[in-house]
Amino acid sequence: MSKDPNTVFIGRKPTMNYVLAVITIFGGGETKEVTLKARGMAISTAVDVAEITRRRFMQNLKVERVNLGTEDIPMQEGGTRAVSTIEILLVKSS
Repeated sequence: MSKDPNTVFIGRKPTMNYVLAVITIFGGGETKEVTLKARGMAISTAVDVAEITRRRFMQNLKVERVNLGTEDIPMQEGGTRAVSTIEILLVKSS
């Protein structure tokens, strides 16, 4: 995964922490797009973050693209495990 400053990695924190992160990135200057990335159980949180941010705080946002995928994660016992991933690209319209 990239180290892009306009990327928010979704994890186990409360949803509003990620909403605030997205708002902060957009409010910090000339940023026109933010990518939300999540995998596994955090996918539903990523969708919630996108929708809460778009509906309650920044009505000029739109979901430009959604990428779905699968990553093979190595397990301690050996072998790999497939984990679903999602990337949501939010774009600020003028």
